[in-house]
Amino acid sequence: SGAAGLAMVLVVVMGVSGCGKTTVGSRLAAKLGWKFYDADDYHSPENKKKMVEGTPLNDKDRIPWLCALHDILRREDSSGQDAVLACSALKKMYRRVLVSGASAAESTQPEQLGENTALKILFVHLDGPMDTIAGRLHKRRGHFMPPELLKSQFDTLEPPSAPENFITVSIEQSLPEIVLEIENAIFQG
Repeated sequence: SGAAGLAMVLVVVMGVSGCGKTTVGSRLAAKLGWKFYDADDYHSPENKKKMVEGTPLNDKDRIPWLCALHDILRREDSSGQDAVLACSALKKMYRRVLVSGASAAESTQPEQLGENTALKILFVHLDGPMDTIAGRLHKRRGHFMPPELLKSQFDTLEPPSAPENFITVSIEQSLPEIVLEIENAIFQG
């Protein structure tokens, strides 16, 4: 799959809980015939237990999870498979780990591995006001993010900025419009 002559495309749909990452990412992947991964499926049992108890995960909890996601993306990239990953990726450091793997987490030698091992990922930031997202979370059933944790998500969020490879997409439009906007960015980017 993938357009002829283009490098593989790795897309990470990111944003706070309730912004629609899984819905948008799975719809985009289905439309393009690409593989879809939901980062939440790859949390350790310990992480899931914490989330159910309403305990926010710390960086130590997240780094091994992000490294595992990096390995999945690297595997798809090296096998020539386009892929979409839904992942909150709220902090710059988390996005660096997705791009570069474990080396990015050891900030003592951040550039040790050099650019050639870095994956080319397009981060799609689904952006919207807290009250819109809170309203969506209230309608959800069986999701393990208590709405009280939403504020902590917004506090943690470091929106992507240059030189990161990203687009920002407003969630205050329909799902087909959101998917189309991302598609256009991928194929014109």
